[in-house]
Amino acid sequence: METLNFKTTVRTPDAVAAISLGLNSIEQIDGWNLDLETPDRLLTVQTTDNRIADLVRQAVEKAGYQAEWIAP
Repeated sequence: METLNFKTTVRTPDAVAAISLGLNSIEQIDGWNLDLETPDRLLTVQTTDNRIADLVRQAVEKAGYQAEWIAP
């Protein structure tokens, strides 16, 4: 299992709900969490395929927010 981290512009629980549909539709995601308490609004994604960073970014952007992958 791989972990991908993203800095996001998501700031509210309503915004988390807005991105959840897109993230939940990505088959390779085993789970995800968005920490609104961190300054970077850190989105952590558990996946079996670490090549999905662009899919995650696109799903967040489709909901109207930004996500920047933090390379390990």
